[in-house]
Amino acid sequence: MAQFMSSLRARLNKRAAYNRTVREIRAMPRDVALDLDIYPGDAEKIARKAVYGI
Repeated sequence: MAQFMSSLRARLNKRAAYNRTVREIRAMPRDVALDLDIYPGDAEKIARKAVYGI
């Protein structure tokens, strides 16, 4: 049971990090995003790779 809770907590933390990353990318000023070669429409893809590695 303890391992289940630990696994669940880790998954919830990753999901929170994913949501936070998507929100920050979308909130980024367009000129800054373009300077960093980031397209805001790819926020989910970028966050998924950053948090989950896929």
